[in-house]
Amino acid sequence: MAKRTAIIDIGSNSARLVIFEKTSRYGFHLICEQKSKVRIGEGAYTKEGYLQPAGIKRAFLTLNSFLYTIRKYQATKTLCVATSALRDAPNAKIFTAWIQKELSLSIKIINGNKEAMYGAIAANNLLPLTEGISVDIGGGSSDLALIKNNKIVDTCSLDIGTVRLKELFFDSTQDNATINIEAKAYIHKALASLPKHFKHTMAIGIGGTARTLSKAIMKRSNYPLDKLHAFTYTLEDFLPYLEAIPRTSAKNLKQFGLKKNRYDTIREGTLIFTEILSHIGAKEVITSSAGVREGIYLKHLLKNDKLTFPHTINPSIHSILDRFKPLIHIEKKRKQKLKLAHALYAIFQNEMQDNAHYEKELFWALKLSNIGKTLTIYKSNQHAFYIAMQELNYDVTHTQSIMVSLLLRTNKKELLSSSLFEKYKTLLPPKETLLWLGFIYSLTIILP
Repeated sequence: MAKRTAIIDIGSNSARLVIFEKTSRYGFHLICEQKSKVRIGEGAYTKEGYLQPAGIKRAFLTLNSFLYTIRKYQATKTLCVATSALRDAPNAKIFTAWIQKELSLSIKIINGNKEAMYGAIAANNLLPLTEGISVDIGGGSSDLALIKNNKIVDTCSLDIGTVRLKELFFDSTQDNATINIEAKAYIHKALASLPKHFKHTMAIGIGGTARTLSKAIMKRSNYPLDKLHAFTYTLEDFLPYLEAIPRTSAKNLKQFGLKKNRYDTIREGTLIFTEILSHIGAKEVITSSAGVREGIYLKHLLKNDKLTFPHTINPSIHSILDRFKPLIHIEKKRKQKLKLAHALYAIFQNEMQDNAHYEKELFWALKLSNIGKTLTIYKSNQHAFYIAMQELNYDVTHTQSIMVSLLLRTNKKELLSSSLFEKYKTLLPPKETLLWLGFIYSLTIILP
């Protein structure tokens, strides 16, 4: 696979560019991300699906800008996909042929099931879960995938999207109550085609609508960690909040703590999201910052691994070690250190009595224990803390991310930072448990 791969995703509402750099067989990281609200589907849903001149012009200018960025980053492979707006458009082939001629960019129009599959590949590999239903709400469609035992069982695409509902219903001059009734009926008609086995208590929120809502919920609940990926909330706690958004007017959205750049479609997106969650029986929502673009990349990276990382590989740990390489003599002692930590954890079980519940987090911290020294030996434990807090994102819970970072912050004078513990207390195990883990971590590092 190419050293640097660029992926362009042209949705009905936004176009996005990401560039990933491969660091090893299973290591990769994001080095560039750009987004433009192209709205290529604007006006299409009331014009029999035909792409309109304004959206076409915006798409051309954005793609030209993306290609400049790709050349600047020297990406050697570019993949470009388009979703609902183009697959619905009778003039899509004319548009893609024109882009090919003018920009030498090949656009692959993917169907809804393929779009759902890519989102599910990303969620299945980059979130700390084994099953659930991914829900990706786009401008023209909502794409779902059922995951069980870390396998993608089925996919489904529904013709309900934010831009589609906006133009068909919410742009109407009718009162909000009437708009909501008609839009709900439209959504329910689409949901009737969803296979009956699409039922699960865990929903995986992918896409702009889910991310926007999660950010607002984090803010409202004073969530201590500024990290969106893997943020989880109980639907019962926030359902009244979610249900109120579609019922309000566009002028009153400010009260919900939402980002202003999402005002134009958030009512439509929230209505779709809540109706889908109700239909599938969801009780919890886990948020994914990864979606179609990461899924496309992983499909190529993991093509020889049945589209899943080996169970011994954590993509974040792997990527961090690739970029912040420990000294060779330290690396050779890693297995020895892990055996020592395992033995010490067992010895202190009479006092800890946690059934070695946090051994994985302890092992991860030991693997990353020297990453701070890559920058400087001075305050290397603090550097390691900041690196882990920033980079430890994929296939880890927020609790795991903070725990590993706090262990890396441990030094000879302090087993646990009291101020940091207080800041993240609601996400952490008891202080005594962390002190014991800090002690075992420090002892393992010190002993030869």
